[in-house]
Amino acid sequence: MFKNKTLLVTGGTGSFGNAILRRFLSTNIKEIRVFSRDELKQDNMRKSFNNSKLKFYIGDVRDTNSIDDAMHGVDFVFHAAAMKQVPSCEFYPMQAVKTNVIGTENVLNSAIKARVQKVIALSTDKAVYPINAMGVSKAMMERVIVAKGRGETGTMIACTRYGNVMASRGSVIPLFINQIRKGIPITITDPEMTRFMMSLDQAVDLVLFAFKNGQSGDIFVQKAPAATVKMLAKSLTRILGRPNHEIRTIGTRHGEKLYESLLTKEEMVKAIDMKEYYRIPADNRDLNYNKFFEEGEEVITQAGEYHSHNTRRLDDQELGNLLLGLTEIQDDLKEFEACE
Repeated sequence: MFKNKTLLVTGGTGSFGNAILRRFLSTNIKEIRVFSRDELKQDNMRKSFNNSKLKFYIGDVRDTNSIDDAMHGVDFVFHAAAMKQVPSCEFYPMQAVKTNVIGTENVLNSAIKARVQKVIALSTDKAVYPINAMGVSKAMMERVIVAKGRGETGTMIACTRYGNVMASRGSVIPLFINQIRKGIPITITDPEMTRFMMSLDQAVDLVLFAFKNGQSGDIFVQKAPAATVKMLAKSLTRILGRPNHEIRTIGTRHGEKLYESLLTKEEMVKAIDMKEYYRIPADNRDLNYNKFFEEGEEVITQAGEYHSHNTRRLDDQELGNLLLGLTEIQDDLKEFEACE
């Protein structure tokens, strides 16, 4: 699919971008363009990967001119640029809107103008029944994608939605490992809080599945197991040889949920089960709403959402094996051992 093609990854210096490069640079892809505003991370990537297929573009999804420059001659786009930290978005909600909502529209408009074949955008479980600014902005991002996907643009535009990506930047796993390394208590907000567990490689797999199977306006979700935050903390203490390390409960932070949802009950009604994934087709109703006022959808009231409390729960051994299989955890273990 990617032979002699050019791929643009927005926000490409992040965890997802690094995973994409590890997966694709050894293939027969023609070129991968990393688009971001972080020149230091770009320079680090340039030195680390040292590959002629890799091209770097400094810019911001808020700046249409910089996107247009990077988009010229591109075949496919993976749109990962976003404000992702809940506290940052909570304190600066309009910044989240400018990047996550308006920035996404800028990327899509540029892709359509440049006649890009396919765009896959990355969303989050926090967009489902959102209670914080990050989730609200991501929910609006999804609506922009679905709306753009309705048009006859010649560009296939789809979206992926995933839960907690283990060991990614900003996730709790690097935080817990750092707390163990420093000998300070692991801080968890609620022991019974659950989160979906998936690896960066699985996040890439989800994007590629959407790339292969998506139609414009689709949203794709990977079925994923879950674990409690307490179980995650205890698994890490065992893996790092500190089973008695203190775990301290500090209480739920502002904007946090007890569990995360990947599908609303409204979406579950129309979701198409594709074995390891769900596909949510675009809502293609037009501006004539009369029939929706006159005829409701009773089946929605009978459906249930898909969330981290009702998905399959990992046991201790499964979670431990999953963590040990992560490249990021293996690297952290080596670093941890070197500091001993």
